[in-house]
Amino acid sequence: MGSFSIWHWLIVLLIVVMIFGTKKLKNIGTDLGGAVKGFKEGMKDGSAEGEAPAGQVTNQATADKGTIDVEAKQKS
Repeated sequence: MGSFSIWHWLIVLLIVVMIFGTKKLKNIGTDLGGAVKGFKEGMKDGSAEGEAPAGQVTNQATADKGTIDVEAKQKS
């Protein structure tokens, strides 16, 4: 039960390729790469200066003082 050598990993890789096939493994890699790229773009868009995160209300000086928050005023 020691560390695995390079030969162990090559045998495992060979078995995985034999089970799934190279085409399916390529598709999985492409899908995973697209997901990572989309995540990075989403993180970039969310950190743009001057934007509030989705669902968060910002304090605006132009807000009407007579505005009532309906959720806060509801009776239980």
